[in-house]
Amino acid sequence: MKLHRTPRTNQRGFTILLAALVASLVLSLGISVFAIAQKQLILASTGRNSQYAFYAADTAAECALYWDLRHNFASTSNPVSPITCDDDTGITVSHTDLLTYPIFFEFEFEPNGYCARVTVRKNTVHPRTLIRADGFSEPCAQVETSARTLQRSVELTY
Repeated sequence: MKLHRTPRTNQRGFTILLAALVASLVLSLGISVFAIAQKQLILASTGRNSQYAFYAADTAAECALYWDLRHNFASTSNPVSPITCDDDTGITVSHTDLLTYPIFFEFEFEPNGYCARVTVRKNTVHPRTLIRADGFSEPCAQVETSARTLQRSVELTY
């Protein structure tokens, strides 16, 4: 009995070439998915930090409004200091010369660990009072040094 052999062709290495091609396609697809996921994480954390900064600014503006309307803390004749905001007692309020308008009152505190800086401007013309609260996505000690600090601001006039 004679065995019939099939002739050899030049297809050696075709399987390795096909495997390398498939592996490179899967690798490039994986790298693309990783890059998209990384960008989405950065975008999500930026949105979250922006909200933290806004909430800090809103909390600070509401605190200044409360203390000005209820206790007249930004009084030109008898300013109140210290004040309490968000369970932070002993917040010192600084001010400019009380005889020269506009008069500025400033204070800083950290609602829920995020920095908030408030400036209250008293004037003799309308709007007589401007409250500007700047909220940051970092504690006050890190605002100046952190490259990823976000700032949101709120202004109230009356």
